[in-house]
Amino acid sequence: MPRVLVVDDDPAILELVCVNLEMSGYEVMEAPDGTKGQALALQLRPDLIVLDLMLPQVDGLTICQRLRRDERTAEIPILLLTALSQTKDKVGGLNAGADDYLTKPFELEELLARVRALLRRTDRIPQAAKHGEILSFGPITLIPERFEAVWFGKIIKLTHLEFELLHCLLQRHGQTVAPSEILKEVWGYDPDDDIETIRVHIRHLRTKLEPDARHPKFIKTVYGAGYCLEIPMDYSLPQMAEPAE
Repeated sequence: MPRVLVVDDDPAILELVCVNLEMSGYEVMEAPDGTKGQALALQLRPDLIVLDLMLPQVDGLTICQRLRRDERTAEIPILLLTALSQTKDKVGGLNAGADDYLTKPFELEELLARVRALLRRTDRIPQAAKHGEILSFGPITLIPERFEAVWFGKIIKLTHLEFELLHCLLQRHGQTVAPSEILKEVWGYDPDDDIETIRVHIRHLRTKLEPDARHPKFIKTVYGAGYCLEIPMDYSLPQMAEPAE
């Protein structure tokens, strides 16, 4: 039975989310503030964390960053809940390491769908080699067991999400992949009109694979259409540029 930790300071929302998760078959733990939430996450290492951003004592953004820096919790999927709906708030949460983001008020069915998708994704990736997908092409080889990519002879450590995003693009290398298709395959839910989640994780992936993430040569944006992974067969990777300040 998957274990889900819910961290929210609103008693009504905390009860609503916990009860519905329990009714859906999950073992649920709860915390009313960031300090207790972080402690429980480190102690119990749940399969998924549902984390409110606006928390007393320590805010959810800080908790998310701390959990991502700790090797004991670095790979646990984190779904952010917040009343903040502006793009900058969403980007801030995703840059802090969250896997997905849901704005209050939300439909319970949408919350449950995203929980299922996050849990299913983390279980599914290591099975990639068993389904006949492309795992090696030219200078790139994906290693599902370790969530790594061998890229021009260098081992690149990826997050679970980055691995599946790269895996999705590799299956269609040289082709433009629509955001709706990426959302459905990687995040596991039907597309909506907000693709900022994809943009943020594409940027993260570029910082690991591109010589200059600001001028990508391999993960191209096809404006108005999606993203395309272009893998040249006779290309020597130049020295990686320093990250932008």
